[in-house]
Amino acid sequence: MNYLQEKEPKAGMRSEMNYPDCPDPDSLESGNSFQDMVADVLFNKLHIIIQYITSKNGQYKTGESMQGIEVKLDRRCTETRRLSIEIAEKTQASLPNWTPSGIYRNDNSWLYIHGNEETIWIFSHTMLRGLHKSGKYKVDEACGTVKKYYLPISDADKYAAKKIAMQS
Repeated sequence: MNYLQEKEPKAGMRSEMNYPDCPDPDSLESGNSFQDMVADVLFNKLHIIIQYITSKNGQYKTGESMQGIEVKLDRRCTETRRLSIEIAEKTQASLPNWTPSGIYRNDNSWLYIHGNEETIWIFSHTMLRGLHKSGKYKVDEACGTVKKYYLPISDADKYAAKKIAMQS
């Protein structure tokens, strides 16, 4: 699959999406709470303000934020010692086609912030796409609805533009 080709309809919208095969029924709320936490940390530590776009139509037209910043919660990344970098998704496992998402979503995103309540890593999409295309990292599926590759934290530390401890 060529992850750079856009398929209709876009499935990567946070707002109003229902993922019946997701094991965490609160994943949307958890992700939104994490976005709020990241916005607070970015403002207080880097003086960066994120204006999130929450409507489905707004996300279709622009992306997840006005600044082109996408935020992804990976609850277990510090425990597993790897980041799960999203590359494609579908709303139901029974659907045949994958839609480019995460680092391959066709929107205004150029920065990708990934992490959990302990630590976040800030990457350019270009860096994460290059790492994926290197073939060095294992690609996997979760629940038949998300395709991702695993980036060891040691490599994340090396390739991230910035790493921030969330609680300090």
